Amino acid sequence: MNNLSPQNSEFSNNTNAEKNVLWDYVQSLDPEMAARLSQPSPDSLQVMERNIIGLLGGLPSENFGVKITTNRESLGRLLASAMMSGYFLHSAEQRLNFEQQFADIASSSDDSLEDDEF
Repeated sequence: MNNLSPQNSEFSNNTNAEKNVLWDYVQSLDPEMAARLSQPSPDSLQVMERNIIGLLGGLPSENFGVKITTNRESLGRLLASAMMSGYFLHSAEQRLNFEQQFADIASSSDDSLEDDEF
């Protein structure tokens, strides 16, 4: 019998006695925060949707009876591609937010320096 609990997973074995800080952080999150982090933003969702439509073909389902058949391996590749796109978009979105925050901080500090001048 396979036991897939995180404690017995091959991925959680710590042979080098190093602590996985990210895994510990994720486990420490309350369920509400974890659910919030796992939801894509509307912008990311729209980009991912366009990407998948591009991979599968863009016939509108309201006008056509679209059916897609594939094998297990190709479906796995499609899923992996969608997951990687999601990770990329999430990282890009975080970077954009950080850059906007830094720009806001820089402009507010510039404004405060101008206010201090006589």
